Amino acid sequence: MYIYLNGQIVKQEEAVISPFDHGFMYGLGLFETFRIYEGHPFLLDDHISRLNEGLQLLNINKAFKRVEVVKLLDDLLKANMLTNAYIRFNVSAGSGAIGLQTVPYTNPTVIIYIKPLENRRGIIEKRGQIVTVPRNTPEGKERLKSHHYLNNVFAKREVGDVLDIEGIFLTKDKFVAEGITSNLFWVKNDTLYTPCLRTGILNGITRRFIISLAKEKGVKVEEDFYSVEHLLEAEEVFATNSIQEIVVLGRIDSHCFKGENGEITRMLHKAYQQCTSSLWTMKEIGGIYGE
Repeated sequence: MYIYLNGQIVKQEEAVISPFDHGFMYGLGLFETFRIYEGHPFLLDDHISRLNEGLQLLNINKAFKRVEVVKLLDDLLKANMLTNAYIRFNVSAGSGAIGLQTVPYTNPTVIIYIKPLENRRGIIEKRGQIVTVPRNTPEGKERLKSHHYLNNVFAKREVGDVLDIEGIFLTKDKFVAEGITSNLFWVKNDTLYTPCLRTGILNGITRRFIISLAKEKGVKVEEDFYSVEHLLEAEEVFATNSIQEIVVLGRIDSHCFKGENGEITRMLHKAYQQCTSSLWTMKEIGGIYGE
């Protein structure tokens, strides 16, 4: 496979970065993952916006424009002869002296990873497992999609390498937070619930999309602090991220739910698939996250 590295498309086995990159040394870096459907990077504007906001917070002097990113992605797709792909858009601080730096970083390292993905049409079902590792609090005022992944790694080790299990974090105060690699939703009495951002979860792009899509479809949505008991009393539970889209959780530990037979989950999954297959945009379906 070919990847993008600092202005060039190179074979992945030939890509190198400086050992003095502060993304490597101190974790100063951000990334966005998203899918490309038939050449179309879904919700790209939202991913670029979140990335640019994070780069400002990390004092990295770089901002990306849509036209620039689209050109890079097009070139990368052509080099790998792909139309459907997984993308990880990675930006780290770049090289610096040994020691913490307070002045802005002006020469970041930009890497775009890519791998092939087939369009998914059926509903994927997994099991949920509440992990004992508590969700760590964000390093700053809000959680960034950053290189700081040790908390996730510890939780994944607890779950193991089984692919059909999604670990579920609780906060240190035992409120439901999010999945190891996903945001969490559940349905109870025709209302869609999801933990609020004040729990310290990532403000996921797909999470925002699902909230807007559910409201567009007339589903009541509530965001707050919720106990494990509230989650386990649900009728339907699903997790979301940009790569796996909507993943149904048929059970969490010993508690069972409707799984793929959940009415609201199926409705949202169908609407999501229509958006990606028809290349609709949030603006076109009445949402606020335009492409």
